[in-house]
Amino acid sequence: MADLTERAASPNSHVIHATGREKLLAHGAMLLFAALIAGSFSFGGIAAQSMEAGPLTLWRYLLTVVVMGVMAFGIFKAPLVLPKQPWRFAILGGLIAFYMLTMFTALEFTSPVQTGAVFTLMPLLSAGFALVLIRQPTRPGVLAALVIAALGAVWVIFRADLQAILSFDVGTGEIIYFFGVIAHAAYVPLIRKFGRGENPVAFGFWVTVYSIPWLLPTGLLPLVRTDFSALPISVWATVAYLSIVTTAVTFMLLQYASTRLPAAKVLGYGYLTPTTVIILEGMIGHGWASPAVFMGALVTAGGLLVMGLLRD
Repeated sequence: MADLTERAASPNSHVIHATGREKLLAHGAMLLFAALIAGSFSFGGIAAQSMEAGPLTLWRYLLTVVVMGVMAFGIFKAPLVLPKQPWRFAILGGLIAFYMLTMFTALEFTSPVQTGAVFTLMPLLSAGFALVLIRQPTRPGVLAALVIAALGAVWVIFRADLQAILSFDVGTGEIIYFFGVIAHAAYVPLIRKFGRGENPVAFGFWVTVYSIPWLLPTGLLPLVRTDFSALPISVWATVAYLSIVTTAVTFMLLQYASTRLPAAKVLGYGYLTPTTVIILEGMIGHGWASPAVFMGALVTAGGLLVMGLLRD
């Protein structure tokens, strides 16, 4: 998830002149991206039932450091130099570490569909942080898309129960994850604020490296004591999926799309998260959401439609 916002918000991001075919392929890449991100919620939910959030998040990020290192210094040939002003990466690493901890913790209490809906509130919150932190206003059309998506997300979060909305009866997992989403929302504009022209892949690598110290207090001892041979294959598969697929593969898709589509439209594909999670959860046998909840997810996806109709 962080990869989407990091690339879209990067000061090095730019849109090249793209043909109609290239734009169509870029939209296809982002549809695949949305499906892969949905998998992180579903598979993360499976792993969270077998392993605590602290060691699971630390394990995932240790492997992500390796993957990002190979990408930054092996594939993209970025220079391997220590970053200047490392406090920037310490702040960003702390925010993203907190986000991931709350995600896995929340999945112990609630469903992937609910967390996927909370995630779609992030762009609206991020727009608010962008205005405060970097004085970046949001265009009216973009703001309309964010509000539409947020309304659909609220409907899903409250399980399509009007009485629950009126009484603000929200689940423990949703509350926990919401605080993580707030941290992620602040993380997005801070990437632009803290950017000093670094290679975006190397920048992501150092953010990942500096997230590790934040994860040690809750994850180190439990991870050391873990009997890895006793862990179900689902946990191993989830950590590999999060470390490789939602890091390397989604980055490649995102790199292609973000140079051919405006950043707002790239971010808009995050609105498909609840819908794709619902479909994935049903396909893997975890049950289907009620029609009322599914309608809320479609309203959130409608935010993408509004975004797509905006001029580039």
